[in-house]
Formats: sequence, C-alpha cells, structure tokens
Amino acid sequence: MANQPFQLNGQQLATLCKQTLPGQSDELLLLKLQAFNPDYPIRLAKTGDEWYRLGGIVDTKGNRIAQDLVEWTERTYIECGRNLQTLIEHARNRKLIATRQTGNTLHIVVQIGQLAEQFIQIDIDKTHEMADRLLVSDDEPPDDLEEFIDPLNPDCLDAFSIGAPRYHYRRKTDVSIFMDEINKHHIEEHPVQRFMDDWNRSSARQKTFLSEDWIVRPFRNTGRFGEQIINVELVNTQTKHVPNFEEINNKKGVSLHNLLTRFDRQAGYPFAWFFYMVKGKLVPPQCGVAVFKDISGEFSYLPERDVAVLKDWVNTPYSV
Repeated sequence: MANQPFQLNGQQLATLCKQTLPGQSDELLLLKLQAFNPDYPIRLAKTGDEWYRLGGIVDTKGNRIAQDLVEWTERTYIECGRNLQTLIEHARNRKLIATRQTGNTLHIVVQIGQLAEQFIQIDIDKTHEMADRLLVSDDEPPDDLEEFIDPLNPDCLDAFSIGAPRYHYRRKTDVSIFMDEINKHHIEEHPVQRFMDDWNRSSARQKTFLSEDWIVRPFRNTGRFGEQIINVELVNTQTKHVPNFEEINNKKGVSLHNLLTRFDRQAGYPFAWFFYMVKGKLVPPQCGVAVFKDISGEFSYLPERDVAVLKDWVNTPYSV
C-alpha cells in the first residue's frame, strides 16, 4: 500500500457530490474519487436496496413550494391558527402535491493497509425526487397532522420527476480508527473486532482483503440508562452464488470437506465458510462443531492457522 495518506475529508466529499450528477452508472463519481487518490484503488463495494422518505411540496406545474414537507406542514399549521381544517383547505385550494425522495446508498471502499480493518468506507446516497400524490386527499381528508404528513391512503397521481438525480454525502468511516473508538466502550472484545482479528490470522487474509466481501454499518443504539452507544455490524457484499449448508446433518470427513471446499471456491477465498457461519449467513453453527470433531480425530484438512481460529471459536463461541 502507498505511503501517501488518503485525501478527501467530509467537506470535500460533500462538495464533490454536489458537483457530480449521476449518469447511467456511477463511473464518473468513482473516477473523480480515484483522481484525488491515485495511489489507492477505490471501488464500489455495494449498492444498497432502494429506500424512500418524505420529500417536499410542489404545485401542479412542478414549481417548488417547500423543500421539507414536515417543516412546511408544522409552520403552515401555526400560520393557519392551529386549525387543521384551514390547513386542509389551503392545501386543496392551491392543489399542492407531495413529493418523496427515492434512493440507494452507495458503499465505496478504499483499502489503505494489509489488515482487515485497514480500509476507509465512504457512504453516498443517490437520490431522485418524485411527485406522486396530492398533499391532501379529496376522498379521505386527514384526521390529524401525522396523517396529513404521511397518509395511509393517499390520492396517487401519475408520478413525475422533480429535477435530476443527485448524490448526497452521508459519511466517511476510517474503519481502523472507528474500531479503536468502539473498543474503548466495551470491556470485552467487540464481536466485530474479534471477527477482524480472526480474519487477520486466518487463511482468508492470505488470499483477499476483508473489504472485498464485507463492509461495516455504523449505528447508534440506546443503553439501559438512555445513553447513546455507538455500535457497528458487518454487512456481506457477496453477489456470487454460494451453497447453502442446510443439508449438513450427519456430514463428516470427506463429504464435509468437499462441501467446505465448494463453498470457499464459490466465495472466492479459503475459510470463507467460517466467517459466514459467525455472521449467521448460510452456514449453521453445527458446521463448525462438525469440522472441529473431524480435525480432532482422524481428518486433517485445515491449515494450522485456521485450526487455531476454529478451536478458539469452539471454546468461546461468538457471532456478529
């Protein structure tokens, strides 16, 4: 890996997103990111599932009335003397239309070192605003502000686009630094840190980087005393077809080894089945137990480094 530090902070990334319009693909965005950091390969690891959220308000000609539907509703409700019926009539008279933001999150990774956690993850939302319903239904007017903002049975229109798709910078995560911060708040080793440590001492690291198959999802949860706790989970980015281990019952020896080999070959790196098992994806925990019984007996089909990882898992199981 290059000695030059990775360039681009959050502010620069936000500016880059504003200055780049999405095309048929995200190639232009990736090329611009790469131009700032020629020493580090930058790639799109995963495009998340489509999501949608409330947008703004336009008139029948598509002219912008408000960027934020919720803010407009709360402000205009006060201007209408906190009278819901007045607000409803105001929206109807102007034939206002509600919009929604549809989008996907692009997860972009930059490997900056040899270890599992030594990568930077850049999350960028690609959004498109659509107008597809009247702000207030003619047939089912809302009973309260909550239903005004997000009705159960909206009056739908033929959808039309508002402007062009846009990129919006969400966050940049230096995973190594982020994990150091996570570890400060956990007395015992965090499962994701243990996953990364196991990766670093296993055969998987000899073949590929963790970021080729896994990314992180930072999030917050609330502790028992109401405190906000920063946490993290691993997300698999695999698009290849890997076998499902549902039919593992009574498999051992050569047949089990063949199943493991086929799984690893499809996943693209050795010992992949172990990490999928720890994630609880496709490979059940009894597989690890069965393999350990095999290698504790007459079979020997795992490298010593992988035997050590599996033995520690059997003695102290964990999952992510």
